[in-house]
Amino acid sequence: MNKPDRRLVIVVRADPVICGHSGEARNLAEVALTRGFTDVRLLTWPIPVLQAAGLPLKPLDRLLPYSEGITVERPEAVGDYRVPDGRHLAGLTGRLVELLADPIPTVCLSMYLVPHQTVVVDAVTAARAAGLDPQVHTIAKAVGSDVTNVIRQCLREGRFGAATVLFTTFLANDEVVAVSEYTKDEIIASALEVDASCGTSFAEQCRSRVTVSYPPIDSSAYVDLDDDEVDAALAKRGLERDGYILFLSRVARAKGIYDLVIAYGQMRSRDKVKLVVAGNGPALEHVQAMAKEDDRIIFLTDVDDEEKPLLMRGCAAYALPTKPEPDFVETFGIALAEKMLAGGGPVITTLTGGTGEAVGDTAIIVEPGDINALAEALDHAVLEMPEAEKAEMASRALAKAMTFDRAAVFDDLFPKLDG
Repeated sequence: MNKPDRRLVIVVRADPVICGHSGEARNLAEVALTRGFTDVRLLTWPIPVLQAAGLPLKPLDRLLPYSEGITVERPEAVGDYRVPDGRHLAGLTGRLVELLADPIPTVCLSMYLVPHQTVVVDAVTAARAAGLDPQVHTIAKAVGSDVTNVIRQCLREGRFGAATVLFTTFLANDEVVAVSEYTKDEIIASALEVDASCGTSFAEQCRSRVTVSYPPIDSSAYVDLDDDEVDAALAKRGLERDGYILFLSRVARAKGIYDLVIAYGQMRSRDKVKLVVAGNGPALEHVQAMAKEDDRIIFLTDVDDEEKPLLMRGCAAYALPTKPEPDFVETFGIALAEKMLAGGGPVITTLTGGTGEAVGDTAIIVEPGDINALAEALDHAVLEMPEAEKAEMASRALAKAMTFDRAAVFDDLFPKLDG
């Protein structure tokens, strides 16, 4: 086997976690193989650790394989001291130091800053202190939860020390990136608060250095779907084309799932369309209990990456009525862009956080938390929208979503290779 001459390492939670940056990591890794990287690695967590954390996971027996040339590494914990997080972080950091010890030009991307950017910065610092002289370029990408959960919690609780550590580590990278303009604005606003309390200058640095890189999506998995495959997938689930409204996302309050279930109960068109809730999450059991007397609400907890676009293509409408919560704000909305690629009925969502950057003017918009407006919008999509209007909206949505294709996003994010 030839020795690699260009390496990409992505430190991330990664598959099998159902979350945006897991898909981002896969898509960036796949494109890297076509852009001169001869060794691509995802550095992530052992599956039992992800399971123990209570994260929503994809069906383990149906994970799509990565292309040859992509290695998923899940370093085990180091040592036997009784600090589980520290032991696993030591495993991740130590393995990255070993990779940096190879005399191979390396780009290292950390996604989801806490704790992955700490792994990268600590590994680079250790490698240089040890005299290994790593040839490495680091990029830290802030996703939604970094700001809406981690930093905001620090600020609400007056824990400016933790926020200071996060910003210092973030800015220690060669490049700093946000997943959307909304996220960038939130980073700067949070930095201003820390500056006001601590006399730091994070906001000025973030304003001048942070760039935006939208989530990369494998458009080929969503466009030009085979009609027979769509029909077969729906038949297996007891569904028909245009016979259901689809919610496919993490089942959590901030995604608007409670509002959607209530709205469905008062829709004029509920006898015409079922409600399909596809996904897992912290609110799943409660929502199932809410809907236990309604046999027209269907829960699917085992949808894999191959079935997802087929369900999207066949729905009468796709609803993601996300709304801001103290611990989460939708900072882009990858599922919205995926649905726009797949086609099918119109997207119905809210202008929460960065969703407007995802959908542009190609969706039906309702106010967050307005259940009556949500029910009316769904009824309009199912009962009243002319087919020509649906087709025109779908065409514009496809054009908008293609701007997030993974190849274009990759080329904007990563340094061009010499030669």
